[in-house]
Amino acid sequence: MTLMRFDPIRSASAVAAASIGVAALVAVFKFIAFGITGSIALYSDALESIVNVVTAAAALVAVRVSAQPADADHPFGHHKAEYVAAVLEGALIIVAALAILHAAGDSFLHPKALQSPGQGLIITAIASAINAGWGSYLVGRGRHWRSPALIADGRHVLTDVWTSAGVLAGLGVAILTGYQWLDPMIGALVAVHILWSGTRLTMGSLSGLLDEAASPQLQEQIQATIKAHAEGALQVHDIRTRVAAAKTFIEFHLVVPGGMSVRESHGICDRLEDALEAAIPGGEVLIHVEPDTKAKSAGGLEI
Repeated sequence: MTLMRFDPIRSASAVAAASIGVAALVAVFKFIAFGITGSIALYSDALESIVNVVTAAAALVAVRVSAQPADADHPFGHHKAEYVAAVLEGALIIVAALAILHAAGDSFLHPKALQSPGQGLIITAIASAINAGWGSYLVGRGRHWRSPALIADGRHVLTDVWTSAGVLAGLGVAILTGYQWLDPMIGALVAVHILWSGTRLTMGSLSGLLDEAASPQLQEQIQATIKAHAEGALQVHDIRTRVAAAKTFIEFHLVVPGGMSVRESHGICDRLEDALEAAIPGGEVLIHVEPDTKAKSAGGLEI
């Protein structure tokens, strides 16, 4: 019996594709709720769901592009496509927030009574429950597969859940008190929250595009792995890392005795590469071998 090999790239692509369908379903629910009630707060919630559909599509494209193998024009691969998608998501979220603020301002100037608010709240609650489950799943899978696009999509969906909860609570108060001005105010507050979320997502994704180093915890793991498998070498220095989606690029200088043969030093490099790639999923290792005259008096990792 032949077992199919698990492919995280293909799985991430399938999840990203399913996310488009879930986002579209939730958006339909929320626009129905807005159509029934005429609520600006529910309109803000529905508009963010439209952004979810677009960003889910962007995540799917990014996952598929980043999975393409390296070629002559992109020798380090296409992994940063996921960061580009995440920046796009952040920009779309900001645009949605500005549109909501515009609608909320118009509603303050021309207030309208809510129609059938109870039905609208029930439909929105159902849509939010779907989002809560799906958003948690996306973030979990994104972390497991080291996919920034899935994580960004999941966090955006979960942000939608929190804003929906605020909308539901606020509209409940508006219905009980009869204060119609609460509706556009809630919409404006949701817009501010969405604006903050979009800005944070955009800035975080830009760090990935600018060759951000691996986390301190991952760097400690890299150093520990090097020290445990560099027997025969004298020192390691100038360790540099950069992260691109699921890939972690690791470079360093390996100092060996001046009289060591090329074969022996190459054996140490092979051992280090195997150990690092086993310890760091998605690790790509580049080692520059130097003689003992190049050892640094400070700042090096002694073996």
